[in-house]
Amino acid sequence: MNLPAEAEAEAPVLPWQPPARAQALAARAVPQVFVDPRSLALRERIRLVAPSEANVLIIGETGTGKELIARHVHALSARQRAPFVAVNCGAFSEQLVESELFGHEKGAFTGAFSAKAGWFEAANGGTLFLDEIGDLPLAIQVKLLRVLQEREVVRLGARRSIPIDVRVVAATNVRLQQAVAAGQFREDLFYRLNVVHLAVPTLRERPGDILPLARHFIDLYCQRLGYAPVRLEPAAEAKLAGHAWPGNIRELENVIHHALLVHRAGRIAADDLHLALRDEPAPPPADPGPAPMQALEHAVHALLQQPGGARMEAIEEAIVRTAFQFCHHNQVQAARLLGISRNVMRARLIRIGAIDALR
Repeated sequence: MNLPAEAEAEAPVLPWQPPARAQALAARAVPQVFVDPRSLALRERIRLVAPSEANVLIIGETGTGKELIARHVHALSARQRAPFVAVNCGAFSEQLVESELFGHEKGAFTGAFSAKAGWFEAANGGTLFLDEIGDLPLAIQVKLLRVLQEREVVRLGARRSIPIDVRVVAATNVRLQQAVAAGQFREDLFYRLNVVHLAVPTLRERPGDILPLARHFIDLYCQRLGYAPVRLEPAAEAKLAGHAWPGNIRELENVIHHALLVHRAGRIAADDLHLALRDEPAPPPADPGPAPMQALEHAVHALLQQPGGARMEAIEEAIVRTAFQFCHHNQVQAARLLGISRNVMRARLIRIGAIDALR
């Protein structure tokens, strides 16, 4: 049922979700509940900018629901009946990303046994959502800029351009201005994408949404699991409201799912909620020892005294592997921690054998 703008503004507690076809296209998308004042302000901004044809840049931490915001922009635009295509720019190797985005002709490279349209062509007439845009290699950024300027794509191995009509919505969990300053992202592409800027607040910045989201996930998983209605005990509500939610909405969904699996008597108690330990302050060490950089210098000095070569590779491997483990095997977080792009992080993880090349 389509509500007028006035009625929509008066019903803030209803979560907006994409239609069934859109949900099938993006299993990662999470519900977005607009209750907190910051969420309501974001929803109003989306309502104002969605009808335009301007490119949109969505900024937000991992797990905040950036893809669902992009789908909301698409649903409120004149392109709502046309395709919405979501692409994770960090999911492809540097060798494949050009073919995936722009397509290729038969024989363009080894294994190209037939011509294939890219994601831009697949989204023609609609919206192309480029998630993790900051992970695109610089060479591909140049070609993407040309596509946005000329409104046409050239498939890999082709000489003829193909006109396209696509609105681009991009998203990232990194500060692109800093990436521009570091030479990792093209400034002209940043301004081409950043016509409309949508900043998605973290869950800790929109506390009014925590409990409505929790109840939404309870209803959702009760239906999936065939459970009778389940309610939150007051102590559980207080525990949810007091958590910092470093994993944002995605973490909340997982916490509620687990709680429903272990709850008793139709109630979720505080003990049923398993929250991230990083929220709890760590006890001070008995012996602080040397500063981290000083300890690292001592370790490197000891390594240099040992026989053998390729010490730089060994040091780099240790740093990359440790960062990957520290971030619980999250490539994006590890790359951000080390100040490198996800593609660079992925290439180094493959080189040291920490992940498979097809992962």
